[in-house]
Amino acid sequence: MTTVNALVLTGFGLNCDMETAYAFKLAGAEASRVHINSLIHGKERLEEYHVLAFGGGFSWGDDHGAGVVQALKMKNHLGDELASFVEKGGLVLGICNGFQTLVNLGLLPALEKQYTERSTSITWNDCGNFRDQWVRLSGNSQSPCVYTKGIQAADFPVRHGEGKFVAPPEVLESLSRNNQIVFRYADESGNPAAGKFPLNPNGSTDDIAGICDPTGRVFGLMPHPEAYNHFTNHPDWTRQKSVLKRKEEHEKADELFKTTPVGIRLFENAVAYVKEDIL
Repeated sequence: MTTVNALVLTGFGLNCDMETAYAFKLAGAEASRVHINSLIHGKERLEEYHVLAFGGGFSWGDDHGAGVVQALKMKNHLGDELASFVEKGGLVLGICNGFQTLVNLGLLPALEKQYTERSTSITWNDCGNFRDQWVRLSGNSQSPCVYTKGIQAADFPVRHGEGKFVAPPEVLESLSRNNQIVFRYADESGNPAAGKFPLNPNGSTDDIAGICDPTGRVFGLMPHPEAYNHFTNHPDWTRQKSVLKRKEEHEKADELFKTTPVGIRLFENAVAYVKEDIL
């Protein structure tokens, strides 16, 4: 079987590379943690990989805005390689700081497949402080996003101070019309959060938590799917288990530990796409 190779960026303040690489490994990929300088200096070649992951953290300390310096570094030194990677069908994933970087690069939302024009922004949370909490997400079944196939809802944690997605009305209209809005913040029943805090933890316009490009191969989101890699990561796991045991459904309670969390399903979808459409 041909291996699916995923490159997970590291360096200069990024701190979720271990978890992201682990998630890809659980999903069946061969994940390599690669320092950004190794790409810049040619020690690693992007063309040798099928998936490029921009993980979470605080690249360059977010000193000039979240993801700004990383985007400039990548664009100035690797702009042609990034464009070629996307053009040839590679997958790109941006999580939290990675999402911010993709927006600054113009790789998202890439309206009409313009991958160098910045048309949206991710800015400071309306609440005025850093948010570290779990959120409920509602998935868009009509989205072309290859990562979220079959995922109607998900619970993931957020960890950010700049997570508010904003865009001009015409851009928002295009995103909605093209089904490029992949995830929205929602309540427990899956209904849109309607901007209510803390369901929508940052005041993001139209409750937008994640978007993709027109092809569905470039995807960015503020919540952290890699952080839900085991059933016991979820803050309600003990309650869920106890409810089943009180119903004397002990077998189902034990099976919970063997279930694949929705976070890993997202990575599995990416691996499956590469195997089916690229290899």
